[in-house]
Amino acid sequence: MNYELALDEALGHLHTEGRYRTFIDIERRKGQFPKAVWTRPDGSKKDITVWCGNDYLGMGEHPAVLDAMHAALEETGAGSGGTRNISGSTVYHRMLEAELADLHGKEAALVFSSAYVANDTTLSTLSTLFPGLVILSDELNHASMIQGIRNARCERHVFRHNDLAHLRALLEKVEKGRPVLIAFESVYSMDGDFGPIGGICDLAEEFGALTYIDEVHAVGMYGRRGGGVTERDGLAHRIDIINGTLGKAFGVFGGYIATSAKMADAVRSYAPGFIFTTSLPPVVAAGAAASVRHLKGDQARRDLHQAKAAALKLRLRGLGMPVMDNGSHIVPVLVGDPRHCKMLSDHLLEDFGIYVQPINFPTVPRGTERLRFTPSPVHSAADMDQLVRAMDALWSHCALNRAELSA
Repeated sequence: MNYELALDEALGHLHTEGRYRTFIDIERRKGQFPKAVWTRPDGSKKDITVWCGNDYLGMGEHPAVLDAMHAALEETGAGSGGTRNISGSTVYHRMLEAELADLHGKEAALVFSSAYVANDTTLSTLSTLFPGLVILSDELNHASMIQGIRNARCERHVFRHNDLAHLRALLEKVEKGRPVLIAFESVYSMDGDFGPIGGICDLAEEFGALTYIDEVHAVGMYGRRGGGVTERDGLAHRIDIINGTLGKAFGVFGGYIATSAKMADAVRSYAPGFIFTTSLPPVVAAGAAASVRHLKGDQARRDLHQAKAAALKLRLRGLGMPVMDNGSHIVPVLVGDPRHCKMLSDHLLEDFGIYVQPINFPTVPRGTERLRFTPSPVHSAADMDQLVRAMDALWSHCALNRAELSA
């Protein structure tokens, strides 16, 4: 086989469809987020404003987080030294897991190297813990959940997005007495819509199923203390396993599950993705714990974040932009074509110093390509003015029909 030719064909296919992903060289500067510096391929530099980051609340540069990380670095050094099974659990890991368990009102939490790993590892391990398990998964679940369910190698069924009637129909077909898990999300990040958590919990209780929810785009930002949509809606106690991230609203790195002490112990004891993986560096765990602790009492930051998102949606809709507004903080603008999407992204970056990545297939279905904006409390009024003016100027330049797309 000609391996080089196969690689050329695979990459060429992405270029032809306009789906080739370009990673830009970007340098964040402490104390200046969302401002950053872009280094072009020719080595020249340009000041930019980041509009697509998932550090939703700007906690990646919060003094409480940085102070905790500096202190841990001085006390322990850079790395953890290995897996927790070999090198032990540091006081920082224990502190972080205690903060997370408290955040969600659960008995225990278990920290992983990322929320992707937490999803993949936990979901794939549950079939070992519950022989004969049947997993029912929302069709728009994140790739990490899909991968974990595939790796579980158990019976699985996909229900239509947020369709409780379809979910009920699938549950009714499961043989009574078999273990069942319903896996879904609280905020679906591409469309910005919410999962019907209460309805799913009702069905789970009726059919004796476990519930597994991904709250990665909600933790820190919803609820009285930032426990996510499940806390906001008073439903966290009805969820068996909550998955969250430390790399978005909390501004650091890592992922976790919050659950019962017995469930956490079982996953810890059986999951290869936990057992054989080097643990988070203590400095990271310390920063994450400080961020979680701070956001439990910073409602003002959450309120400002929601206000900024609502303002951006309103202004873009006022220009006739096809904004997908499903009530969350996510601001997706539907473009509907991968080439136009990439063109908009390139012009925003080069001409206006605005960085937003195009979202194309397979992240979203073909024909629903979009730009996904993530306003934060630290985006200024001037930043928003610049973005709105740029989008207004470029929409017509890129030959996009506002009325047609808005219809």
